[in-house]
Amino acid sequence: MADVWRIEMVVPAAAVPTFEAGLDSTCDALMCFEIEEVGPLKGSWRLEGLSQSAPDADALSLTIALAARAAGIGEPSVSVERLGPRDWVAENLLTFPPLDIGRFHIRGSHVTEPPPVGRHCLTVDAATAFGSGEHPTTHGCLMALDTLAKDRSRRPERILDMGCGTAVLALAAAAQWRRPVLAADLDAEAVRVARENVRINGLSRFVRCLRSDGYRDRRVHAGGPYDLILANILARPLARMAPDAARVLAPGGRIVLSGLLRAQEPRVANAYRTQGLALIRRYPIEEWVTLVMGRPEHA
Repeated sequence: MADVWRIEMVVPAAAVPTFEAGLDSTCDALMCFEIEEVGPLKGSWRLEGLSQSAPDADALSLTIALAARAAGIGEPSVSVERLGPRDWVAENLLTFPPLDIGRFHIRGSHVTEPPPVGRHCLTVDAATAFGSGEHPTTHGCLMALDTLAKDRSRRPERILDMGCGTAVLALAAAAQWRRPVLAADLDAEAVRVARENVRINGLSRFVRCLRSDGYRDRRVHAGGPYDLILANILARPLARMAPDAARVLAPGGRIVLSGLLRAQEPRVANAYRTQGLALIRRYPIEEWVTLVMGRPEHA
């Protein structure tokens, strides 16, 4: 078994998505852990990336510098350590316990005990795509899905997961409603991981994964209009994509928006209000917030 390199740093909560995006092409696996200790690091997160090849020092330095500039923070201290020949990816997966969020039970493939009765059990490993349910943004989306599922009068017929990552949200929607779900992501590796997760969970009949730059792909338009759109991305692209999202959202449709900090909520919400959508509910978790917005039935 080959050696593995570990890249580690501590960043503020608000900077986590930016650094994750920057390190995505460098690491084979990315994990983040909230620092709960009292002191100057409280509210920060420890990012840990694992790579099966030695990272290029210059490229890594440039990635960290660009991510820090984009996040508006100073460059964090970064440690790179060569680990021994052990299956470090598998061992790190063991640190992710199963999660129960509403009617959804999210677990890694390493969990062997029977799932809770009455919940949708989804197998999703923390790997080279974002979305294991651990992060507050994914957690908020699953809470929103759980609430939407309680409304028996509103059953979405067409569903879109934009920026799907591991496709955990697409899987949850398909498991709940057993209706067609289109899962799209710009990153080819995310699409590969999403397809594998769809296969593992036995939901290939319902979930189709494709690579798309936002809503531009003709297949995204052809699959609409959508009764439900799930978009767990980042605040800036969410706001920029509001007109495109509104074009493919059906009358009476709902869109779940996540990946934004509370301070960014007004900007994102206003971008969708200008498209005729209204705020229905919000799910604040720590520094993050998930929004559910909807279009009137007779738009």
